[in-house]
Amino acid sequence: MIIELFDNNPDQRKISKIVEVLQKGGIVVFPTDTVYSFGCSLKNKKGLEKLARLKGEKLSKANFSLICYDLSNIADYTKPMERKVYKAINKALPGPYTFILNASNEVPKLFGNKKKEIGIRIPNNNITRQIVLKLCSPLAVTSVHDEDEIVDYTTDPVAIFERHENDVDIVIAAGFGNNVPSTVLDCTSGDIVVVREGIGNIDFI
Repeated sequence: MIIELFDNNPDQRKISKIVEVLQKGGIVVFPTDTVYSFGCSLKNKKGLEKLARLKGEKLSKANFSLICYDLSNIADYTKPMERKVYKAINKALPGPYTFILNASNEVPKLFGNKKKEIGIRIPNNNITRQIVLKLCSPLAVTSVHDEDEIVDYTTDPVAIFERHENDVDIVIAAGFGNNVPSTVLDCTSGDIVVVREGIGNIDFI
């Protein structure tokens, strides 16, 4: 199913429908401020297992990031962080960044592993953040990659639906996505280390 939404004014009835699917363990393709992502509710084990299968992995081996609504969400899934790291996160988010942080004890329980780090995103995308807010749970997400050897990411939601119609429950069509991923910053040591330069500017570090 394709559901069309507009970032500047998402239809709340459609948002509620998407949340209902997520609560039942569904997989949804979300827009972000970078590339489209596959995602499910972090609090639904069935959804997490389906998302892992979509990547061809066991849940215990999967490396998902979390999309949170705001900074208050983050504290449940990360250990206390250095002041300079918190200031950088506060300055950069919402925005096109993934911060790798030391995971709280809650994270290994969710993924059934000994995961010590977790990637956190708060995208500057009103649709996805409204879904997280209404769901009352972060999303576990992974980027939608293209099978093309030259193009890394699929930007057209209709093309994503045609390719993954049998893998996902909903594709949110919110216009063409970007084909440049988020900037990834590793903060697990207390310093901020650039792992991948993406669309997010790193001048603020």
